[in-house]
Amino acid sequence: MTDFLEEDSMTVEKKHQSNLYNIGVSYKKADAAIRGKFSISKENQIALLKEAKENGVDGIFVLSTCNRTEICGFAEHPFQLISMLCKYSNGSVEEFVNVSNVYKNNEAINHLFRMGTGLDSQILGDYEIVGQLRQAFKQAKKVGTTNAYFERLLNHVMQASKRVKNETKLSSGTTSVSYAAVQYIINNLSNYNSKNILVFGLGKMGKHTCKNLAEYTQNTSVSLINRTEEKVSEFVKEHPLIRNAKYDDLIAEVHNADVLIVSTGASFPTITKEHVPTDKELLILDLSMPANVAKEVAELANVTIVNVDELSKITDETLAVRQQEVPVAEAIIDTHNQEFQEWLNHRRFTPAITALKESLQTIQQDEIAFHKKKIKDFDEEQAEMLTSRFIQKITTQFVKHLKDEDTSINTSIEVMAKVFGANLETIHAEDN
Repeated sequence: MTDFLEEDSMTVEKKHQSNLYNIGVSYKKADAAIRGKFSISKENQIALLKEAKENGVDGIFVLSTCNRTEICGFAEHPFQLISMLCKYSNGSVEEFVNVSNVYKNNEAINHLFRMGTGLDSQILGDYEIVGQLRQAFKQAKKVGTTNAYFERLLNHVMQASKRVKNETKLSSGTTSVSYAAVQYIINNLSNYNSKNILVFGLGKMGKHTCKNLAEYTQNTSVSLINRTEEKVSEFVKEHPLIRNAKYDDLIAEVHNADVLIVSTGASFPTITKEHVPTDKELLILDLSMPANVAKEVAELANVTIVNVDELSKITDETLAVRQQEVPVAEAIIDTHNQEFQEWLNHRRFTPAITALKESLQTIQQDEIAFHKKKIKDFDEEQAEMLTSRFIQKITTQFVKHLKDEDTSINTSIEVMAKVFGANLETIHAEDN
């Protein structure tokens, strides 16, 4: 991990503290249709990051999942991030205003901790977001839009996430959108074990759905279809009860299905009216974001479509148990957040302490030079050793003072600057 002391620019530190934003839309205010508009494809995420880098943005990463699309980064004003979000998605600024979340500085930090530990998931304790967050940061790092601040922050978020998962029951039971899809089938279809189930799409969601079908049902009529057929061939080798269906036979496979689970994750509809039969009942579970089932399919009287929002309305005993674990998880978050804040404060006041020490050393050398001229047989070495100890004790006391949680770092640095005449005010950051 990059150490702050290796960074040269103190102006970067000031920007970090006064302008860290997290902007975006999530399931809390935006329904699936609106979230679909603000979804950003991987290609556009990379293009966004590259543009930000070209424009001199020091740190930024993008997260786009079925439940949220967020941009976290440093900016003079949040609209800089909002405009990029709208540019690289199909959402408008007007729509964003009505459903948005905008967090700044400590609020943004707290939001990342809650998101990374499953407290902000649509299904409480769903840890799928952790991997997605890690991947988003990895992508930004590859493009070159991360920095020491984000490295340290994400490291603490992941540590907190690991502890919450291992030390609490927040993730007890198995609850995710893919799990909810299987539970919906079990709860709403009689003879579900004898139904023909077709899973379309073999991304992460598709794989989890297949595994949950194998674990929670005894259905032996599950078929898997994907545009890249090699992936299906590899997957069914490990799951021999699942049938490998051919992509060229998609229409025939859908006509043969009683249940179609769509997890293709495309930016356009992959299931349209031409794929769907009109002479038999068909249940479609669309796990994709944006929706991968065309709107006109819902007009068919024989079709029932269930999207991710409906699947996420699971309120069972598992969630009740998880809710009781929230205070424990929040205590863990507080610990790691405090550690991050301590590191942050240290990188904020370290330059000031260094400047103070240099100012005191200038006074020291001036006084030693003065007394050397005035006093016969003046012991310069002993005087330097004695005064150096004074300087060390003074700076140590200031460090203790600045570390106190009740201390206003800015105010204290301003006083230090006035008393000792050091040029400290230009290198400290604003308080959050």
